[in-house]
Amino acid sequence: MSEQNEKAKHDEHAHHIVSPKVYVVILIALLVGTALTVWASFIDLGFWNPIIALAIATAKATLVVLFFMGVKYSTKLTKLTVGAGIFTFLTLVSMTLADYISRAWGSW
Repeated sequence: MSEQNEKAKHDEHAHHIVSPKVYVVILIALLVGTALTVWASFIDLGFWNPIIALAIATAKATLVVLFFMGVKYSTKLTKLTVGAGIFTFLTLVSMTLADYISRAWGSW
């Protein structure tokens, strides 16, 4: 029984070792994302410009959070905490946009 408890304690605090190749691939993906952002900024897509820029930025932020911050290999509690933060952020942004859209612009 004691041996099983020791193994459980060891597994609970074990760190995942990530290969440098993974970091190089993520670095290249981030550089490609940056190049895409710069390239998209020179193209006039009208209404879609900020949407494309935010989509690229979201993809890059996801890579940073998952790999460089280690959330991909973390416990479920850490993943839940990150998810709760994202949910809170999206709630605040949606409430701000709802207020912005509901204004009677030009009637004052």
